[in-house]
Amino acid sequence: MFSTTLQLFILIAQLSFLVSAQQLARVLIYSATAEYRHDSIPTAIQALRERGPFINVQFDNTEDQNQFNDQILGQYDALLFLDNTGEVLGDSGKAALQKYLNLGGNFITVHSASDCLRNTTFYGEEVGAYFDYHPALQNATVDVIDASHPSTSMLPSQWHVQDEMYNFKSDPRSLGAVVLLSANESSYTDPGPRTYNQGTPHPTAWYQEHGAGAQGDNPGRSFYTSLGHLNETWQDDLFMAHITGGITWTLQSNTTKAYNSSGQVGSSPGGSSSSSASPKSSATSASVSSPNRADRTTASSPSFAWWMIIGTIAFQSL
Repeated sequence: MFSTTLQLFILIAQLSFLVSAQQLARVLIYSATAEYRHDSIPTAIQALRERGPFINVQFDNTEDQNQFNDQILGQYDALLFLDNTGEVLGDSGKAALQKYLNLGGNFITVHSASDCLRNTTFYGEEVGAYFDYHPALQNATVDVIDASHPSTSMLPSQWHVQDEMYNFKSDPRSLGAVVLLSANESSYTDPGPRTYNQGTPHPTAWYQEHGAGAQGDNPGRSFYTSLGHLNETWQDDLFMAHITGGITWTLQSNTTKAYNSSGQVGSSPGGSSSSSASPKSSATSASVSSPNRADRTTASSPSFAWWMIIGTIAFQSL
């Protein structure tokens, strides 16, 4: 009994160290739209926030472009532009975004986020390519080009989806992007017309080890997926694994405070926040919305889950 109890306490100590060593990264979801608006945006935000504790990420969200200033953006390890369309930032917001990227901030863009800020060169470079058009929503096959990436390692080699197969105004590979997923053009109907050269194979998701929109010596990472049109898509476990894999890969750039104490932007040790913005309960509120402190430190926390498991084991061994 004593030997078993001793081993148990050693295990608890080891797990406690591992849990305490995990750094909580912060990601700001920006879902403002100036043109077409996807009705799946609230579903997407909810899906991301529900999965945050499992990947050690706190997701906040806003649609207020006034939050794009040095003080607010500087608290985040990555920005996630979600389904944006049109001119969703003014000049001051664009300047803050550029500075954030220059300081090593990471960037994630999803679906129609490639169809906003169309005249902002650095934004298009950071995404990798601008949206051109898509054929009608339909069933299609997406080929996995690189199965070694955390965003694709769980996917079948031919992934059958119902989504919009985006076409782009340029080839993201021309900026150094690595294409991960490709729309299999034989699996769906696209009447065109296609007027731009987006390269071959057809790019659908990609990453940049160093975001091309940054102007500095220490650019962060960039990840983009063109999938995610439907509410049902954001309720699909395989798609969410694709998204969260891309997010975790992006955060591991080692350019922000979550993983590098020398980072110039990002979450401070312990995931604390010094934001002056008041959290709101609405997922689409004008100011930054974030989980309350109780949510972050109880049942939604990985640490809490570990201690529940350990406590159960300890009780059963006595």
